[in-house]
Amino acid sequence: MTPKTIDYTSLDAAVLVPANNNPAHAISLFDCMDASPLSGWENFYVIVGSSAGALIGLQFVVITLIADLPIGRGAEQGAEAFATPTIVHFGTVLLLSAILNAPWHSMHGAAVCWGITGVAGLVYAAIILRRVRRQTAYQPEFEDWLFHLLLPIAGYAMLTGSAGAATSSPRSALFVVAAASLLLLFIGIHNAWDAVTYHVFVQKRKQQERERERQIKASPGLNNKQ
Repeated sequence: MTPKTIDYTSLDAAVLVPANNNPAHAISLFDCMDASPLSGWENFYVIVGSSAGALIGLQFVVITLIADLPIGRGAEQGAEAFATPTIVHFGTVLLLSAILNAPWHSMHGAAVCWGITGVAGLVYAAIILRRVRRQTAYQPEFEDWLFHLLLPIAGYAMLTGSAGAATSSPRSALFVVAAASLLLLFIGIHNAWDAVTYHVFVQKRKQQERERERQIKASPGLNNKQ
């Protein structure tokens, strides 16, 4: 027995109607669209992208609040090595949110875009490695190497690798992209908090100690009492 084939030829009110006009065989266009592997990720990337955008704005607020702290030698190199990458990670998450929410007709275009993003991130990680080694404002510890270099490399490598697997395993690739997005988001959160606490509890304390020493030197009577 030869199976019947249904010829969907007409389009009416977002419904595909077969040529035999049998309503039982009608298919909604939205059902066809939901078959895409990208469907179902919209809310996730709206939340993640909005969080990244808000955190980028907060970074500018933090920089403004700590702008009155004294700028030490090598501070500019330290900012390039430790502060700027945080903005880049947040920006990458925001970019991925835009890419995955775009109305792609297939996975290929989206995979190419996030794959290029991953490769660019790996190149940028190499630049950060050079900047961290060159700067003299701060001596990085293991935690700094982990969150400023190793984990970002892992996140961008996940993006690059998942792009190659998007054709054969699209759903698995999308979960890898989601994991990489969350990883970069939490890396940025950690690094931003780490930078704020360093400036408040370390740099500001050093500034207060220097001011106290200047006051003691300027007041001999206070120095004798102590």
